[in-house]
Amino acid sequence: MVPLLEMKGIVKRFGKVKALDGVSISLDKGEILSLCGENGSGKSTLMKVLCGIYPSGEFEGEILFQGKPLVAKGISDSEALGIAIIHQELTLVKELSVLENLFLGKEIETFGVLDFDKMHAESEQLLKKVKLNVSPETKVGDLGVGQQQLIEIAKALSKKAKLLVLDEPTAPLTESETEILLDLVQGLKREGVSCIYISHKLNEVKAISDHICVIRDGCHIGTRSASSMSTDDIITMMVGREMKQLFPREEHDIGNVVLKVGNVSAWDKGNATVAKVKDASFELRKGEILGVSGLVGAGRTELMECIYGCYQGKHQGDIYLEGEKLSINSSQDALHCGIAMVPEDRKRHGIVPIMGVGQNITLAALEEFARSGVLDDIKEASTIEKSIRSLTVKTSDSELPIRSLSGGNQQKAILARFLLVSPKILILDEPTRGIDVGAKYEIYKLIFTLVKQGISVIMVSSELPEVLGISDRVLVMHEGEIKGDLINNNLTQELIMDCALSEKATEAV
Repeated sequence: MVPLLEMKGIVKRFGKVKALDGVSISLDKGEILSLCGENGSGKSTLMKVLCGIYPSGEFEGEILFQGKPLVAKGISDSEALGIAIIHQELTLVKELSVLENLFLGKEIETFGVLDFDKMHAESEQLLKKVKLNVSPETKVGDLGVGQQQLIEIAKALSKKAKLLVLDEPTAPLTESETEILLDLVQGLKREGVSCIYISHKLNEVKAISDHICVIRDGCHIGTRSASSMSTDDIITMMVGREMKQLFPREEHDIGNVVLKVGNVSAWDKGNATVAKVKDASFELRKGEILGVSGLVGAGRTELMECIYGCYQGKHQGDIYLEGEKLSINSSQDALHCGIAMVPEDRKRHGIVPIMGVGQNITLAALEEFARSGVLDDIKEASTIEKSIRSLTVKTSDSELPIRSLSGGNQQKAILARFLLVSPKILILDEPTRGIDVGAKYEIYKLIFTLVKQGISVIMVSSELPEVLGISDRVLVMHEGEIKGDLINNNLTQELIMDCALSEKATEAV
């Protein structure tokens, strides 16, 4: 049987750098192939070659689709053949309706007039296919991220996709939304639609794939059947070394209470009658790693934003640092007090994409490099070089726009920024979301280095293995309330979930 897709010996260069070095993959009809690799390994570049974002002539090698050479001059050429890609950043127009997004650029006309009845009927069929119960007239901006992701897939199916490329599709999704999406992909497989699936969530990769292909440093390391590989096998192939311990726990001293948060409440930014945080109180000790767990919507981020002074809605509560009551009305106030926060959404709130890596690193500490209002370029450059070296930020040039770095390296640059202000408290909101296992390991090692220096860390995470693997103590939140304060001693995922759903609060023991 002729494979649906063959990519043979693909080489892609950016200047003198080889992003892809002779990569070959093959895919049959109705097969799910997962691409795994660290950020910057070449996965997305390979898919951009396939989809015509990097057109024929800009790379070496051969692509065959349904046994015929694929020569794409742009993404419309590959789409015409039935290849659809859904990027990590959604491409929907949020001010338009679901219907308008589904048929944008390929509207149905009858005698030169837009046929809304036909588009509405087809929209309903597409939405039914992706199991999304919304009206075609609904404005996309009014829908959740998970629903928008399903609309992207519906849009791809409207183009009669034979091959669907999903790049980190579940990174922003809740657990229930993820289950819906994975079920949908499996359903499409049964209908003969093939899928190339890119994800750092190796449990998903194992569950959904027929075969797993690992790429490292632009080279094809190997492709094996998913059933024959363990998670450890995948990680070893990805990073080029055996990782016996994903969470590198290190002994560290925990001191006296340094931060005391009392009776914090916060209300929805758009509806002041809806409470997002309800009378939350907790303590944090010097050199402690405090994990904050709970389902999406539990109020974790809102509580952290109240502490950091950046919550936009109505809120109240008391914050004491080393016994002194603080008045924090902005993130700048928090930084001056010694509290720093790495935000959940690094692309929207963490980085300035068009600025250089170095400028992003020094952004919060510019006062340190100013003399009479003029920046000391030499001092700033020296600090940037030290920060890049100490946090192993992989970049060819500190002036390179930070948007060109992998997610893990962007995250390390943001961490470097806030470490320059010498914080006493460091809040990390979803610090490893969307980054690979190798970069995760490096960030975990950094967290333990910081607490050994006496810095206290609050880590919000939706990944329970991460919370259990790193934390000394765990706060469990549910519907705005702190339901548990648990010492991480023989703590399990089941105990955390039981605590979250319990009617009574559980104290640390």
